[in-house]
Amino acid sequence: MAVAPSSHCVPRLNRALPHHSAASFSTRAPVKSVSFLDSPPAPARLVSVRSGGSDQGDVSLIRDGAGEVGSKASGSPSSSSSSAAYAIDFLTLCHSLKTTKRKGWINHGINGPESIADHMYRMALMSLIAGDLPGVNRERCIKIAIVHDIAEAIVGDITPSDGVPKEEKSRREQAALLEMCKVLGGGMRAEEIQELWREYEDNASKEAKLVKDFDKVEMILQALEYEMEHGKVLDEFFQSTAGKFQTDIGKKWAAEVNSRRTTRLANDSHIN
Repeated sequence: MAVAPSSHCVPRLNRALPHHSAASFSTRAPVKSVSFLDSPPAPARLVSVRSGGSDQGDVSLIRDGAGEVGSKASGSPSSSSSSAAYAIDFLTLCHSLKTTKRKGWINHGINGPESIADHMYRMALMSLIAGDLPGVNRERCIKIAIVHDIAEAIVGDITPSDGVPKEEKSRREQAALLEMCKVLGGGMRAEEIQELWREYEDNASKEAKLVKDFDKVEMILQALEYEMEHGKVLDEFFQSTAGKFQTDIGKKWAAEVNSRRTTRLANDSHIN
């Protein structure tokens, strides 16, 4: 389940982005790797401008209505840029994960729904409290949970209702992830983020399978909570996940959520 980019304003960067990032984000000429939409883009808006320092150029991150990010830069990046500057630039870009609301809930009329970061955080907690499983690295599960939706900082939350094919959604997110890793400055941590994301995307390990189950469990648990809070019936989320859990923990946790929902619906019916 996914979300449209929020209307927040990204905090100002404290420096120009590295030259390779600025070039890859450039809006002066088409760049295939970050061409996320085939439809005409919404009017772009400026969300971050001007870096500090007399020897540094200006940088503008452009976010359009569809979540596409571009940049333009003048001058050259400072040769003394530190790893701290790359880290803060990356975290600034990730700010939208905290403020972008998950679109599935918006589409169902939930007021003040959870953000992408809210969803990933509880998935990380699930990975933390899950019992030990043979051959499963719990620390890796936590990392995958934190990373699995990170590309949505750029592309936004793309839901099935958007009509975007799975392969195209993956292509957009992978292109966005590459750009985010450039902002981070590349290196070992950027490579690890890409590896974790790809592992999840490909369902390529026991850890990925478990986290995919947590993704669904977190969604139906949130659906149950919204049903209770808002007096709604959100059958779609329970129907779309039924029979799709891959691990014993996923199946047991999902069964518990569904059991609580069945009890609640029965009680509500009795009261009415």
